[in-house]
Parts: sequence; C-alpha cells; structure tokens
Amino acid sequence: MARYTGSVCKLCRREGSKLMLKGARCMTSKCAFERRAYVPGQHGAPNARKKVTDYGIHLREKQKARRIYGVLERQFKKYFEIADRKSGETGDNLLVLLERRLDNVVYRMGFAPSRNAARQIIRHGHVQVNGHKVNIPSYLVNPTNNIEIKETSRSMGLIQDAVQNSMDSSHYEWLSVDRNNFKGEFLYTPKREQVEIDINANLIVEFYSK
Repeated sequence: MARYTGSVCKLCRREGSKLMLKGARCMTSKCAFERRAYVPGQHGAPNARKKVTDYGIHLREKQKARRIYGVLERQFKKYFEIADRKSGETGDNLLVLLERRLDNVVYRMGFAPSRNAARQIIRHGHVQVNGHKVNIPSYLVNPTNNIEIKETSRSMGLIQDAVQNSMDSSHYEWLSVDRNNFKGEFLYTPKREQVEIDINANLIVEFYSK
C-alpha cells in the first residue's frame, strides 16, 4: 500500500500548524516547525506572499485532517462517504469516525508516542482488542471494547517510553486507561465537542461538496 516516506516535519510546515506527528519531540526546541514555521521549498520563504483561493483553504483543511490521522486519500474519502450517510452533521461524524480508529485509540491511551508509531506496533501484532490480536490500524473500536498491549510486548522500549512520557489520558473522558497493566477501555463514542483538535470539519464537507 502506498504511504508517505518523506519528512513528516515538512507536513506540519506545509499545513502551517503542529500536527504532532512525532509525539513528544513536537513539544521541544528540536521541532522543525518552531524553527521554520513556513512552507517548505524555494517558494515558501518567510516573507513570500501567496494568495490563497477558497479551494485552497478547503483543500488545506482536508489535507491537515488526513495527515493528523495518517489516512490516505482514498480511505479518507470512504470515511467521508460513511459519515455523510449517518444522521447528524457530516463533519462531526467524520472526525468521530477517525477518533475510533485503533491506531488513534492506542495513541490516545498513551501506549505509543505518535499515531504513526501506534500503526507500527499494531501491524506487528503487539495490540489486542477484547483478548484477540488485531493488526489492522484502521480497525474501528466500539464502545466497551478493551484494548491492551500483548503481555510479551510490554517491555518494548518504544511502548515503555510512550507510557512514561504520555499525557494524562483522563483528559479523554471516553477512555479508561490502566497504564500499570498496559490496558484500557473505549467507554463510549465521543461527541465532536469532546474531541479537542484544530480542524474545521465544515471546510472538509465543502471541499467534497464541490
């Protein structure tokens, strides 16, 4: 499957905001966005002037959401189509669907330093859902599902460091986490207002509505 293999720091600079693609590193002075908060490339100089069209605004918001959650274009559009068929606001439904992805849940629970790292440990079979191994990062977690790191994988440095450095997961009301035992529960599907993420979902809806 196609995937982005370039510098993820360039993605943050391209979208003009921190996408937290490197986890804790993004909060340090080593963050490339802190040092060069302008678009990469020869036309992205700090003082360069560039007119942004309405289409460009909508596109950038869609790309920002896609890159934050690490979803390819075809899959992102499928999520949009599913969200559009559900009752309620399409944009809100879309973000809630993305929050239910297993890689996002593992990251939110603090078992991985970033969503990209979460995808890696899931693909390598280190994560279980309701006692069964799941190696599909896009697996949609349902309310009352139990997520845990496989017992033989809990000593991995990547996971150990993530647990020690991660934020307090009680910040996410829809998650219950027992870090000492490397497990947690997805209590319920969050509402849009509970998901604190800098994305204007209405712009994404307008992008696909053109």
